[in-house]
Amino acid sequence: MYGETGRSVVLPSDMVGGVSATRAANLEASGEALDKFVGQVDKVLSALEGSAGNPAKVGAQTIRATSLTSGGESEFPEAHGLYKQYTRVHHELTNLSKSLHLQIEAIGIAVTGAHRGFDNLEEEQRQRFWAIQTEISQLQSKKGDKQHASGGTEMKA
Repeated sequence: MYGETGRSVVLPSDMVGGVSATRAANLEASGEALDKFVGQVDKVLSALEGSAGNPAKVGAQTIRATSLTSGGESEFPEAHGLYKQYTRVHHELTNLSKSLHLQIEAIGIAVTGAHRGFDNLEEEQRQRFWAIQTEISQLQSKKGDKQHASGGTEMKA
């Protein structure tokens, strides 16, 4: 084996694949510990679903522009600016809540896969895991597209 300098590097005798057997043993988790962690992740997900942070509840908390002013934008531009900012922030919070919900669900599936082996998961769980990854990527790419289009994350009225 050669290091960055091209010189031979001597690895400890218990080192296999770049990780010592001792370190590898420390990384292994018992099935009981993984089951406990999955239970904790499920509790967090259930708590989120029952809270005001639930994506559906966050998404439902909207206002109409007429709630702030009955006049046109030229009559009270500050109220319209406030409405635009509220709408932008509301959209961001809704996406953040969706992303958090999806990521917690994916962690639960991933931990179960780490315990049983991903190939041993039910087909429905594997498909859900990849669907979650796709949905999170889409949420992030939409956010990136909007930031790029607006020139960054600065606030605009």
